[in-house]
Amino acid sequence: MTDKFPTTHEREGLAAELDRLEEKLLVVRAQQGQEGAFQSLLERHERPILYYLLRMMTNRDDALEASQEVWFAVFKGVRQLRSPRAFRTWLYRLAHCKVVDRLRRSSREPDALVPLTEEVADPEWNAADHGSAEEVHRALGQISPAHAEVLTLRFLEDLTMEEIAAVLECSPGTVKSRLFHAKAALRRILEKTP
Repeated sequence: MTDKFPTTHEREGLAAELDRLEEKLLVVRAQQGQEGAFQSLLERHERPILYYLLRMMTNRDDALEASQEVWFAVFKGVRQLRSPRAFRTWLYRLAHCKVVDRLRRSSREPDALVPLTEEVADPEWNAADHGSAEEVHRALGQISPAHAEVLTLRFLEDLTMEEIAAVLECSPGTVKSRLFHAKAALRRILEKTP
């Protein structure tokens, strides 16, 4: 009998599953009002949510205010969340709704978020190969909000296609299409950058 050590991929999968279980436990504890559970969830997700809001809003103060509103809504609503496993999707859905609300209030057209182009994106193309992190983040600010949003949710926040579809209230196929076109838009900008 030989001892088989898990591969790097298997270890990463186990770590991800452990992380999901830990988060689910924190959500259940927060739903029960256990001291520190909500604070742990806040510490775990505060920076990613703020980053997401900053990517989607041009005004830092608006993003900070929206972040506070999101966490207030989480605090008020976490007990009604039916599935603790859905916490992250629900959290980003709340943040997305704040973005849409702010866009409407500032009279920007949130549904103009999806002007799709016909340009074909190379599925093997990777933004990190064509610019520094700073250049990629700057380029995200130059594409449409819908494209920036779907790229941020997928590659920076690491949501699955299904989670993004739930956040945006669309089908996974629509998410794939938006990602395809968003990568093409980002590619055009990054390849023009010297």
